[in-house]
Amino acid sequence: MTLPVAGAVDQSWPRTLLDLVGNTPLLRLRRFERADGRVRLYAKAEWRNPGGSVKDRAAAAMILDGERLGLLTPGTTILDATSGNTGIAYAMMGAARGYAVKLCMPSNVTPERKRILRAYGAEMVLTDPMEGSDGAIREVRRLYAEDPDPYYYPDQYSNPVNWRAHYDTTGPELLAQTEGAITHFVAGLGTGGTFMGIGRYFRDLAPHVRLISVQPETALHGLEGLKHMESAIVPPIYDPTLADEDARASTEDAYTLTRRLATEEGLLVGISSGAALSVGLRTAARLDSGVVVMIFCDGGEKYLSERFWEEPPEGSFVGGVN
Repeated sequence: MTLPVAGAVDQSWPRTLLDLVGNTPLLRLRRFERADGRVRLYAKAEWRNPGGSVKDRAAAAMILDGERLGLLTPGTTILDATSGNTGIAYAMMGAARGYAVKLCMPSNVTPERKRILRAYGAEMVLTDPMEGSDGAIREVRRLYAEDPDPYYYPDQYSNPVNWRAHYDTTGPELLAQTEGAITHFVAGLGTGGTFMGIGRYFRDLAPHVRLISVQPETALHGLEGLKHMESAIVPPIYDPTLADEDARASTEDAYTLTRRLATEEGLLVGISSGAALSVGLRTAARLDSGVVVMIFCDGGEKYLSERFWEEPPEGSFVGGVN
């Protein structure tokens, strides 16, 4: 790496924290591929964003949009519901840009997430863990309806800027990084922003790409950050007709594959990445050839208190190619 000459101004270098968001690597998962090599597997390493997750993209876009519209001004508090990652992005960027941040979130999110939010100075309103992210959504709506004046409420579940951030950045990155060779795209559903934005980009610019969404197979699951749409408050930005296939992932498969990614690929990632990989492997198994790209939403550091890291695997993943 060549450093800039002293005194020179290099406009390509990041100038603010938000300039670090995006342009994440695309990693090949060779140890999970078939021996014949005819189906390639890739993971978009979204934990390389400064806040550690894919949610940095949408949070940055919504903050900048709020500033542009005059809704987010000095003295305003950013308020939203989150399952953790968007909240961390808000808290990090709020600290960098001088805004207070107040977040409604389920009380059972991992201790690591709570500690990160405290480190950034965010205020947390913890909601009933049995209600999941839906309980946090209901609480943030109540708080905002009660007294909207102090707040900028981006409402990540309803804000089209969420999905547009991925249409403008993540989608073009994937098409360029695969040199147009991508044939199948796999991503989990939380707010739906990542899948909607990238999926719409491919529909417009690369309609040959098959779009596969991922959600938990049951309402009661351990896939933090993912929504079981049939039993949840459906985010207004989510369009179920966009996906060519809506696949389901089990908590057990996701845990097993998350452990395997650490021990076999050296990738310490979150549980939703294991869920995406489980669907990516099932997809690859039925292809003669192709390029399957999965979104790995965040890193595993925020999940190290979870018991599944300590428990031995209950057998190898069934249904994949390895």
